[in-house]
Amino acid sequence: MTEAPYLPPRVPSARATVPPSLLDPGTERDPHPLYRTLRGDFPLVYDEPFGAWLISRYADVRAALADPRLVAPSPGPAVARRTDGAPGGHRALLSPALRGRALAALESGVERTAYVLARRLASRREADLVAEFCQWLPAAAAVAALGLPYEDTARVHAWCRTGLDHLGGHRPGLDAYLRPHVARRRAHPGDDLLSALCAARTDGRPLPEEDVTGLAGAVLGAAGETTARALASFLANLLDHPGQLDLIRTRPELTGGAWAESLRRDPPLQIVSRRALEPIGPIPEGATVACLLGAAGRDPARFADPDRYDAFRADPGELAYGSGPHSCLGAPLARLTAEHGLRALLTVLPDVRRAPGPRPPAEGLISRSPRTLPVRLR
Repeated sequence: MTEAPYLPPRVPSARATVPPSLLDPGTERDPHPLYRTLRGDFPLVYDEPFGAWLISRYADVRAALADPRLVAPSPGPAVARRTDGAPGGHRALLSPALRGRALAALESGVERTAYVLARRLASRREADLVAEFCQWLPAAAAVAALGLPYEDTARVHAWCRTGLDHLGGHRPGLDAYLRPHVARRRAHPGDDLLSALCAARTDGRPLPEEDVTGLAGAVLGAAGETTARALASFLANLLDHPGQLDLIRTRPELTGGAWAESLRRDPPLQIVSRRALEPIGPIPEGATVACLLGAAGRDPARFADPDRYDAFRADPGELAYGSGPHSCLGAPLARLTAEHGLRALLTVLPDVRRAPGPRPPAEGLISRSPRTLPVRLR
């Protein structure tokens, strides 16, 4: 069998002989020294304490994420049943629904929610944007887009933060909550995203109830912890570079590039796991492969001055929300969240800036972002 092109030589360079581990002391505080060692000396190595093969170079990680022999974790049961486990199946069902009025409803929900949250801070002198904006905006926007009751936002927000992933996960409480809303939309459709899912058809027939609830769960999962972390890093990067922020303030069309650059430099998921369906070079069948997005995004072989945040970088790459057949449903919602979130903050709170004092660092090994973001609002 032919080895995949991303597999590097099995013998590391003479610069290092003992491979480091992701579980080494200090890695969670600052993983980038370890990432540099892995990229330079151990681009493919088995990390025994962590229990996975590590891939760290940009080209290798991109190839691994697109390799059909390396599969993502299984989706929720309803989506899995409809797609026979095909990683693109849930997108094939949901993507047609995210058009026309439903897409407009999604964008309107994000925009409306961003302004509501920003206005709640308008009378304040200081705030923590992580706790009071980033952690609420993605889930609250998805609730608005699906047309769910506003008063249920806190309940749904808790589901999003405790177990839902971008494939919906399996939360019996969420399924039970969504079923009566699905029944009402079938009887009285509206312009919201849940109505669009209820109207979607496959093989000429409406989707069963469990499929609609599973796909709605996928939307809510996409609005969970990962998007909140990505938004926190995005705002932190821009607040750390006020000159770049001022230019984006006058040219909002540059926001998309600034968002992509933040995902490159500080991806919310530093590590994405895959499972090998068959032997791939030294990787045995059934082994776990850890694609180190945090290392790949700062690969000097791919990016000039990779540790620097440059909102106007010409080509920041696209790894943070997956690649190839495993690209994530959350990407469009996350992008809308970033664009409308930043716009609302700059409109309602034009003087927002970092609060004086030490800047809380990013934290986390697998998921990583600032846990707090203190700002001065006036």
